[in-house]
Amino acid sequence: CTALAVQARTLDDIKKDGKIIVATEGQFAPFNYFEGTKLTGFEVEVAELVVKKMGLKLEWKTLGFDALLTGLGQNRWDAVIASHGVTDERSKAGTFANPHYCSGGIIVAMDDKIRNAKDLTGKVVAVQTGTSYLENVQKIASIKDMKNFPTDVDARSALVSKRVDAWVTDRFVAKEVAAKNPTVGFKLGELVFVEQVASAVTKGNTGLADAWNKALAETMADGSYQAVSMKYFNEDVRCH
Repeated sequence: CTALAVQARTLDDIKKDGKIIVATEGQFAPFNYFEGTKLTGFEVEVAELVVKKMGLKLEWKTLGFDALLTGLGQNRWDAVIASHGVTDERSKAGTFANPHYCSGGIIVAMDDKIRNAKDLTGKVVAVQTGTSYLENVQKIASIKDMKNFPTDVDARSALVSKRVDAWVTDRFVAKEVAAKNPTVGFKLGELVFVEQVASAVTKGNTGLADAWNKALAETMADGSYQAVSMKYFNEDVRCH
């Protein structure tokens, strides 16, 4: 028998229920990660501010990055917030809200001669599967090889153990890793690309996206977004 397509919950459905279900990865510090058993991070705190402005309770789900947009399409949760850079490909899988920060993919190496895309010629580069870093590294024709890893932490470990020459990841992730591990010798290079990062709802669920955008704009206007941003990055990371 064929399963009937489950409709995404509308804003009205969610309001009736009083709670929104939001999924994230939980393995991408400082954006979404666990401190012991507590889910926290910049995006987790931003989502909590937004949902509070929407007058709702928030229920979190955490799972592998690759499964997040897929699960959205199956209506297993109402929204995802997990550092998704907005791309045309991803926009087919969900409807993106307005960006909650701007960032980009930065080159991290142990050799300070590897700084920009040109320096990756003939080099082996580590990236996380399913990420925009992977898509953008693929466009650098001169690289020798690209190795994908299930988590960004695995990609970083490959660099530390010298199995690869460079790692491409989010610029804020790289800044934090370098600051927390000063003796490892991470060298931060240039941005390979710049991207807008946004949460997403089920494709076509524009009522929910509009409500999220309105609440996000309110957190940016009243100083609460900025306070969370300064706490994690010492800068305001909204898109300008």
